[in-house]
Amino acid sequence: MCTVIVRTGAPLTLMGVRDELADRPWEGPGEHWPEYPGVVGGRDLKAGGTWLAVDPATRRAAALLNGRGTAAPDNVRVSRGDLPLKALAAGGLPDVDLAAYDPFHLLLADVSGARLWSWDGVRQAARTLPEGVSVIVNTGLDPGDPRVQAQLPRFSATTDWWPLTDGPHSPAPGALILRHDLPDGRLYASLSVTMVRLSADAVTTEFRDLTSRIGSQA
Repeated sequence: MCTVIVRTGAPLTLMGVRDELADRPWEGPGEHWPEYPGVVGGRDLKAGGTWLAVDPATRRAAALLNGRGTAAPDNVRVSRGDLPLKALAAGGLPDVDLAAYDPFHLLLADVSGARLWSWDGVRQAARTLPEGVSVIVNTGLDPGDPRVQAQLPRFSATTDWWPLTDGPHSPAPGALILRHDLPDGRLYASLSVTMVRLSADAVTTEFRDLTSRIGSQA
């Protein structure tokens, strides 16, 4: 997951854009984890975890972004994809050995608001998202990031977010839906978008697979 947009209030709205290597296998949202009954999310088939998941029973949603910093040692490293699942179950930062994880940003949202935990491989920080719209990227809540600068005004100006995901994939630094052709011939791109709305009365989830659109670029 490389961009998460959150609007606080009723309903709390969360949109996650997943950027990944196009050849990494995955499947769309479902109840993929028997150990977490009722939790719905997309599943990474390489490591088994998720980038965004929802627990309708507790009206919680959790999203994961890769962070920047010091990588975990090879002999202890575990996949970060279990963190959203554990956060949903715990209702907060899960009780794990952070030193076993590469840097990350972990968002947990419910009807009352959203909280972000960041781990850079050395230090852990936590903050509550401010009221209104926030855009989270791989450097966290970073107002200097080109994507934040480009997208925050767009998402703040409307509650109709789906049209903002239209258009071709682009290599532009501020693009929301991106495409990067890597030197080794692989493709890194926005593969899907998930939008979740959380209220006291309901939880709704919408999902769009973008892979058929990757062929076009700005």
